[in-house]
Amino acid sequence: MNKDSILRMKSSKGSSPTAASTEVAGGWEVRPGGMLVQKRNSDSNHIVPNIKVRVKHGSVYHEVVISSQASFGELKKLVAGVTGVHTQDQKLIFKEKERDSILFLDSAGVRDGSKIVLVEDEVSRERRRLESRKNAKLDKASKEIADIRFEVDTLSKKVGAIELEINGGKKVVETVFLSLIELLMTQLIKLDAIDADGDVKLQRRMQVKRVQKYIETLDMLKVRNSSLEKLQQHQQIYKGSMSKKFQKQQEMKKINGNFNHGEVVVTTKWETF
Repeated sequence: MNKDSILRMKSSKGSSPTAASTEVAGGWEVRPGGMLVQKRNSDSNHIVPNIKVRVKHGSVYHEVVISSQASFGELKKLVAGVTGVHTQDQKLIFKEKERDSILFLDSAGVRDGSKIVLVEDEVSRERRRLESRKNAKLDKASKEIADIRFEVDTLSKKVGAIELEINGGKKVVETVFLSLIELLMTQLIKLDAIDADGDVKLQRRMQVKRVQKYIETLDMLKVRNSSLEKLQQHQQIYKGSMSKKFQKQQEMKKINGNFNHGEVVVTTKWETF
C-alpha cells in the first residue's frame, strides 16, 4: 500500500474538523486518543455512527464498538484494553493486509461486523521488554545513588565539624579520622558497583568526585592535626621546663634570703688585751 492510499481521506461537505478533534497545521488533526492523523472534512451536523468489529486474537473473538471514522491506531488502544496486548506489539490484519495506525477504518472498507485479526509482533514485544528492563535497571541505579548522596551529605557535615575544631586549635582524636575515611571508602565501593548509563552515570561520577574530595580533605586535616599535636607537646615541654626553672629560681632566692649581707654577725668572743 502506497503513502497516498494510506493518507487518503473520505471527501464530504464542509471543512471544519469534528468536535472531538483538534486541528493542527499541515492538514493534520489530533484525535481524542492523542493520535496525530490526517485531517478529515465532515459536516458539523453529521452524526458519525459507531460500528462493531470482531477482533480475533488467537482462537478468541472480541467485539469492539468504535466510530466508523476512527483510525486503526485508535482501534489498537481499545483492543489493548480487552486483550492486554500493548499497542506497539499489535499487528491488525484486515482483508489479509496489515493496516497502518494512521489509516481510517472506513477508508479501508471496515464496516459493522467486519472481522480483523490481531497478530502479536514478537520482535516489538522483545524490544519493549528489553527497554523496560533497562529502564527498571536505571531507576534502581538512580535510587541507589540518591541513597548514597544522602549518606555522603551526612558525612560531609562531620568533615566540616572536624575542620572547624582544628581551625580553632582543638586536637581531634585519630580514630575519628580513620572512622570517617572508612565510611567514605564504603560509599566509593557502593558507587563502583552501580552499573549505569547516560544521566545516571553522570550522577554516579559526581558522587565519586564528592567522596574523593572529602577523603582528601580528611587526609589534609590529619596532617594539620598531627602538627597541632606536636606543637601542643612542645608547648607542654616548654611549660614544664620553664616551671622547673622557675621553681629552681625560687629555691635559690629562698636560700639566699637566709643570709643578710648588710650586717656582720660576730659569733666569737675575742679576749681583749
